[in-house]
Amino acid sequence: MNITSIDVQLLRKYSVAGPRYTSYPSAPVFSEKFPSEDYLSEIRDTNPPGQDAPISVYVHLPYCDTLCYFCGCTMKVTHDMSQITAYNQYLKKEIARIAPLISPSRKVAQLHWGGGTPSYLSAEDIRDLGGFLKSAFTYAADIEAGVEIDPRGLSKDRMESFRESVFNRVSMGVQDFNPEVQKAVNRVQSEEITRDAVEWSRELGFQSINIDLIYSLPYQTVAQFAETVDKVIELSPDRLAVFNYAHVPWLKPHQMVLDDMSLPSPEEKLEIFGMTLGKLIGAGYVNVGMDHFAKPDDELAVARRNGTLYRNFQGYSTKSGCDLYAFGMSAISFLGGVYHQNLKSIWDYFGRLDEGKLPTHAGYRMTRDDVIRREVIMKIMCDNEVMKADVEKKFGISFDGYFANALAKLGKFTADGLLELKQDRIVIPPMGRLIVRNIAMCFDPYLESMQKDKPVFSKTV
Repeated sequence: MNITSIDVQLLRKYSVAGPRYTSYPSAPVFSEKFPSEDYLSEIRDTNPPGQDAPISVYVHLPYCDTLCYFCGCTMKVTHDMSQITAYNQYLKKEIARIAPLISPSRKVAQLHWGGGTPSYLSAEDIRDLGGFLKSAFTYAADIEAGVEIDPRGLSKDRMESFRESVFNRVSMGVQDFNPEVQKAVNRVQSEEITRDAVEWSRELGFQSINIDLIYSLPYQTVAQFAETVDKVIELSPDRLAVFNYAHVPWLKPHQMVLDDMSLPSPEEKLEIFGMTLGKLIGAGYVNVGMDHFAKPDDELAVARRNGTLYRNFQGYSTKSGCDLYAFGMSAISFLGGVYHQNLKSIWDYFGRLDEGKLPTHAGYRMTRDDVIRREVIMKIMCDNEVMKADVEKKFGISFDGYFANALAKLGKFTADGLLELKQDRIVIPPMGRLIVRNIAMCFDPYLESMQKDKPVFSKTV
């Protein structure tokens, strides 16, 4: 990518609200009238005798020690560790209900613990939950097992317990090393403890380390954030995620505390991103997709080159096509053509399980049109290219006819040099990959109705 070609004003033109497409359709389309029985029947239908296709397992651990004001996750602050132990018991109750319905021949190819802060669990609770999962499922020999950690309050014993529980990948938030920014967002995290977390991860044999950064936080400037980026490059993580702060106070009211602080202007925000992009690519990282970067030999970068990159609720992945079984409050499963989301309140989640029922909050069964559009949107998000003939052959359609409305919307991108619309394919050049969400949105017919009454999504850039 030619960094000098970044046009801040052009990016600002496309800085609009839109989905991140970790799923299609996006979660706001899900219906709260979706019955648990539909999810159970889909599990049975996708697990006939002898089924041996690999699966993905996600576990949501919502508890944190403190609230980061930028946070958009489903989380809960507690200092009562017994609450976490109790939550784990309910997790095991949910897993024990679902796991026996899955074909015993199916192995877990991908495991992820997210939150919240999984590393807030005690080492004992980590080992207990990790051991229970091992007994409930069979793990593939080459399992990709990732866990999200917070260097604050982290102990080496906790890191050892994660390794004992099969984890081989770790992701940690840094966001920004600047003390003024850290204080403003209520996340004070020294370089020293971050370095300790990285060194422990390497010492214990974690195969991949990811670091998260967030730009457009209060008091950030190009020069100040450049210092953070340089320090992170020095830590040499295998992967980085550089997120635009998603300011959605209508969804996360605690973010309103940031309204009165000095947030970067739209122009400076994009200049910060452009600087970061230049530094990371200059350091040898590959722009895998959107806001994700990886070293050239990392599995994520290899999958990007090989055309096997995939996208799910955990972001970009190398494990495509796996049915996803998700456990814990608010967790979203996806199998066959069905999405299933658990209740978002911890106490409602507990109560439903105590009744012997699944903790269903919402769900959605995909239509044939959804399946076709999901294929195209995933190609856009992961491959930056759509071969029309491949889609036509797979679904028995005429691409140009089926997507006439979507193709008409792409004209503005071609005019700005962000997309090449060829007779046989759609190609997204390097500059266009920065606004790939906007391009995917042209194929999403749900957007207009979802955002009619109030905002739903964060800005795309």
